[in-house]
Amino acid sequence: MKLSDFRQHLDSVDRLTFILPDGTSVPPHFHITEAGLLTKHFIDCGKTIHLKKTAVFQLWSADDTHHRLKPSMAGRIIDASHRVFDGEDPEVEIEYQMDTVSKFGLEFDEGRFRLTPTYTDCLAKESCDVAPASAIAEEVQGCCTPGGGCC
Repeated sequence: MKLSDFRQHLDSVDRLTFILPDGTSVPPHFHITEAGLLTKHFIDCGKTIHLKKTAVFQLWSADDTHHRLKPSMAGRIIDASHRVFDGEDPEVEIEYQMDTVSKFGLEFDEGRFRLTPTYTDCLAKESCDVAPASAIAEEVQGCCTPGGGCC
């Protein structure tokens, strides 16, 4: 989800609900403790240089269980951080403390924000001779059939 979409969805809800990938909710007394623009400048294993910018919001739950962040206040946090985002409209990622600080993507569904898992991946598979999973499955399946010549 883009930052502009996040801001727009905040105007459409009466309360903020974040759902973790396992279906449980982030406790309703969370705070947004950081709103930032993360810039990642890197080279992949195929020697291609990338520049990725992401809007990162950190959710944090304290002991103040009566606290509730209203959508309008979250919107004001985004509006106040315009100097940080400097006109950019990057994808949003959410950081949340689990066993370690976890990073999630963000989707909006039926008035709730869903934290989506993020995954590592090779950005230069053609340089690494990594076969697609479907090709590996076909190779294994074809090898061990009766008359396949592998036994």
